[in-house]
Amino acid sequence: MLAEGRFRVRLVTDTVGTSDAFVAVPYELHAQEGVGSVDPGAGAVSATADRDEGVRVALSDGTLGIGMAGYGFMGAAHSQGWRSAPAFFDLPAQVRMTAVAGRNQEAVSAAAAKWGWSRAETDWRALIDADDIDLIDVCTPGDSHVDIAIAALEAGKHVICEKPLANSVAEAERMADAARAAAERGVFAMVGFSYRRVPAVGLAKRLIEEGRLGRIRQVRAQYLQDWLADASAPMTWRLDKSLAGSGALGDIGAHAIDMTQYLTDSPITSVSGVLETFVTERPKLAERAGLSGRASDETGTVTVDDAALFTARFGDGALGQFEATRMATGRKNAFRFELSGERGAIAFDFEDMNVLWFYDATDPEETLGFQRILATEPSHPWVGAWWPTGHGLGYEHAFSHQIVDFVNDIAAGRPPRPSFDEGLQVQRVLAAIEESAANGSAWTTTEGIR
Repeated sequence: MLAEGRFRVRLVTDTVGTSDAFVAVPYELHAQEGVGSVDPGAGAVSATADRDEGVRVALSDGTLGIGMAGYGFMGAAHSQGWRSAPAFFDLPAQVRMTAVAGRNQEAVSAAAAKWGWSRAETDWRALIDADDIDLIDVCTPGDSHVDIAIAALEAGKHVICEKPLANSVAEAERMADAARAAAERGVFAMVGFSYRRVPAVGLAKRLIEEGRLGRIRQVRAQYLQDWLADASAPMTWRLDKSLAGSGALGDIGAHAIDMTQYLTDSPITSVSGVLETFVTERPKLAERAGLSGRASDETGTVTVDDAALFTARFGDGALGQFEATRMATGRKNAFRFELSGERGAIAFDFEDMNVLWFYDATDPEETLGFQRILATEPSHPWVGAWWPTGHGLGYEHAFSHQIVDFVNDIAAGRPPRPSFDEGLQVQRVLAAIEESAANGSAWTTTEGIR
């Protein structure tokens, strides 16, 4: 519980309680060892560690000021999360949606008014300089992640950054280095792999940790969308390698890579991949709407992949098969995975996101079969703060859950997950797939990849 209405990230014992004061937040799902050799706890500080002079870690007015960079699709999702999380979960600080930044004054002002931000800025640096902002939420295209995140961490502001972490391994390494250094001063960073916070996924992680699958032998993951299946769909920044880093591989394949490494608690160590761009010229964007928008009469060149397929080896010996495409006609947001172990299996499809399928190979022969679990019980991760059993959650709830976990982790002095080190590991896998595809699908190791 909070004492005297004050929230301090100095974390001395008389000002902030421990996580058991907050309901329905499954800390056991993310406060654990890192993926393989990755150590998300690097730079963790004790509750009474000294802080560098000038770093903003003491919030004496009991609030946490948020500054968000970017106001597109992810900006909308993150805004929903910041609005909803404090209304349904007990947080150790009053979240204040202080400012959102974007380059177009009219558009960013409209976004601020629509989503509930107190003011709009036209330069992300204004968020860094503002004394009433304590945490920076990075929702911009990937080419700007490195500059915004490092500037924020060096200024003593916590950071949550959308995935993938960066556009290159070199950028991700710089960001991970900055996050480790900041953590030594009580300033924390997290990557926004939001699908980890879907309740059915949280249940899958719990079953795996309990040993219900035994040793995992095979991993299958797909992320299928079709919003680019129409060759006349217009260009967006996601189709420009200089802005996005890669196409379907980094945009949605990164989710599959992170998810499988998270669930198996083992890193991908080598890959063999192929990338394909089916439509190389598209109309330029005249007006944005959602992921796409209205096309103009001009055309532009697509410089990223439309589809990525790869096989992988995990550090624990498991084999993986992956597909990421934005050309899967009829599939809107089919993020699927299936893990097969010696004692059981799990399967999940985000298009039926409240359901987890579980197979227990130790059941009697006459009752063997996949069990359909509706993950809407109060005992399921995060669900207890929401609706009665069976009423279901949606895409937006995962963003609230990651905010709940991040704010509570900051208050507890607990390094959040996914860490920037975990984001760096995903970036290495992405780079290895690209290198493999450029070399005839040759098996390529992720260690030391640049």
